[in-house]
Amino acid sequence: QVQLVESGGGFVQPGGSLRLSCAASGSFFRTTVMGWYRQAPGKERELVATITGAGITDYADSVKGRFTISRDNAKNTMYLQMNSLKPEDAAVYYCNRAKGRSYDWGQGTQVTVSS
Repeated sequence: QVQLVESGGGFVQPGGSLRLSCAASGSFFRTTVMGWYRQAPGKERELVATITGAGITDYADSVKGRFTISRDNAKNTMYLQMNSLKPEDAAVYYCNRAKGRSYDWGQGTQVTVSS
């Protein structure tokens, strides 16, 4: 059974930075297109960044130029470096497959951006 554990969230002022991590169990990781999602209160979950097993990345327009997704296949870990954070980036962030049927969702990690 695949397990996804997100960490690294917290409280930050506008303009600040955070680095999220996603630890994945199982041998599937290195060949799977993965993504970071976020869900703000009252809103649907949205996909903000994706990365292929080979490291090709893509971003939602709302985070392009500010967020960087990366992965370490040897460690079964994916990251999201978030810079120049805005209040509208506040949400619970999740990792999961970016294509195909999702794995069971983890608990996510809360990101709060406020002055």
